[in-house]
Amino acid sequence: MGSLMPPQLQAPLHPSRLPRSGPKGTLGTHPGRDRGLTSPWVPALPQVRMAGRAPPVPSSCDCFVALPPHTAFPAVIFGKNADRPRDEVQEIVYVPAATHRPGDKVQCTYLQIEQVERTHAVVLSRPAWLWGAEMGANDRGVCVGNEGVWTREPVGQEEALLGMDLVRLALERGGSAREALEVITALLERHGQGGSCKEEPVPFVYHNTFLLADRSEAWVLETAGRYWAAQRIREGSRNISNQLSIGSDITAEHAGLRERARSRGWWSGRGEFSFARVFSLEKQPPRMEAAKARFQAGKELLRRHRGDITAETLMSILRDKESGICVDSEGFRTAGSMVSVLPRDPALPCVHFFTATPDPSRSVFKPFVFVAGIKPAPQVRSPSFPQDPAKQIPRFRSSVDRRHELYRRHQAALELMERDPEWGQKLLQTLQELEKQGLQGMRELLQGTVTPCPEELADLFFDCVEAEMKFYT
Repeated sequence: MGSLMPPQLQAPLHPSRLPRSGPKGTLGTHPGRDRGLTSPWVPALPQVRMAGRAPPVPSSCDCFVALPPHTAFPAVIFGKNADRPRDEVQEIVYVPAATHRPGDKVQCTYLQIEQVERTHAVVLSRPAWLWGAEMGANDRGVCVGNEGVWTREPVGQEEALLGMDLVRLALERGGSAREALEVITALLERHGQGGSCKEEPVPFVYHNTFLLADRSEAWVLETAGRYWAAQRIREGSRNISNQLSIGSDITAEHAGLRERARSRGWWSGRGEFSFARVFSLEKQPPRMEAAKARFQAGKELLRRHRGDITAETLMSILRDKESGICVDSEGFRTAGSMVSVLPRDPALPCVHFFTATPDPSRSVFKPFVFVAGIKPAPQVRSPSFPQDPAKQIPRFRSSVDRRHELYRRHQAALELMERDPEWGQKLLQTLQELEKQGLQGMRELLQGTVTPCPEELADLFFDCVEAEMKFYT
């Protein structure tokens, strides 16, 4: 990786050669905790516990965005945790830009729809069994992530577009956050959303909210069936957490939204119209009740660091277990995490960081930059299966092992850490240093103090994955 990764981080280390003390600073050790593994990568952010409450029940995803003046420099910073069934594998997929013929179709997870003439290059973090993505970015500097919600509109078990399909379609077709939003809303109104969101015989169905960002602005899009409302974010910071959060500050909406609410008796047709109040269930499911505490905790963490938010800040928030933002429970856990830096200056590249492994508190964020000739990273691609149970009808009648090579090695390392905490702590400290060097390299790239050749950037993500894997050998 040349100047973007120091040579000492390119060779594997035997446990006896691992450093005995971790790097100080953003991801440093914590007094009194460096011998334990409950929170081995303690974030610089203070832990948040809501007053008078026990830590919230683990639940789905959290998504964040910060814009100037809340960021430390002129950039939009996006981050998301994808919280999924505990054994589900998240893979990182790069899909180059493409031109398509008139009449071409695209097969999404369940539904086949019309293809567009041209699709953007995308990098996706996705559950390995489906077509769409939990989160990702495109070569135009657009990022999108989704969250599951339940509303007064009934969820349908019939197969349609998943929210994760809409994430990928928005990235492939949208040249800005606003365009990506318009892609989602048009497809939602035409095809609807539905189908199981888990690789299991028992259906798990939800509707979706989305956070979309580009170099200049962000949008929150919240849906209930085919109905939707959107809020534009021009400055400051915002987060979403498995609940409707758009009140009366609506920038755009479905043409029939208010009439739908009035006809169902959810709104009188007079006075203030709050999307969240009108379309939220009167009795929230436990998953959404737990999300309220996470939403407030995430909001508070953003507030405490307004004016000084960086990529490291969002990485620390995504690693926060006290608030429930970083999930590690019996049934669900954070399967993958993403942080993106989108500089306001169009001459500077956008930098996207992915873990590709579960639990960001014990994973490495690795950088990806869109350039020509991206080197494939098969180490984070799951195997394919000729008779895939997710694609056969009826679906999900059997299971397959979707673990990619980095996932396998990371999983083995976590098991070894639990058996040998002292060695595990040394390994974690070394991985911290690997991540720290990657962040420093990206900082120098964005500041213009280094000018790597295109080949270096094309190999960047592959090389970082390879370096991490060597530490697990």
